[in-house]
Amino acid sequence: MTPTIAPEAVFDAARAARIGLTEAILCEGKSPAQIAAILEAAGRTVPRILLTRLAPAEFAALPEELQARIDFDPVSRTGFFGETGAPAGTARIAVVSAGTSDIPVAKEAVRTLIHCGLPACEIYDVGVAGLWRLLERLEEIATFPVVIAVAGMDGAIFSVLGGLVSGTVIAVPTSTGYGASRRGETALQAALASCAPGLLTVNIDNGYGAACAAARILRSRVAAEI
Repeated sequence: MTPTIAPEAVFDAARAARIGLTEAILCEGKSPAQIAAILEAAGRTVPRILLTRLAPAEFAALPEELQARIDFDPVSRTGFFGETGAPAGTARIAVVSAGTSDIPVAKEAVRTLIHCGLPACEIYDVGVAGLWRLLERLEEIATFPVVIAVAGMDGAIFSVLGGLVSGTVIAVPTSTGYGASRRGETALQAALASCAPGLLTVNIDNGYGAACAAARILRSRVAAEI
């Protein structure tokens, strides 16, 4: 069943059992009162919830008793509500950002993976504008079966990684960049038009979606190895 929490929200309590990913609440566009109502109702039946796009101002406006139950990260604008635990095992997913400005989106991916119980290796500021930075870490990146690549501007790192590593590469275009970058549309088009075969792409700034895809891919791979 998917019980109604409030007139504006229906919580998907069975999602974890159905697809292996717990319910996440997109906080952007919701008022603090709406977020609080959802958490208060869902918290009675669901042990843990991922909050995405939770701005610091919205977090600060929540009741103090709810704030105390949220592991909040202002960089990624994510929160863990309820039970939390350290990821288990060795990291098999790398999260790579082209620039420092892409880190908030990359961190959203990392935090989503943590919420899924999956550790990640974080590699930042290795964009192709200084290609040596990427080449210095390439051997390490190539050891991971799944790589989440996060970049704005021209998104050039997507094709470079897609042509050099054997693991699954998931491109996350970001809205970082000047005029012609068109708030991520140029990087998105670059990823979609990439000549690197097998490159996967999610929507602009969608670190959450990339992490969910990575979790599905990795779990399918692990199941096939058993």
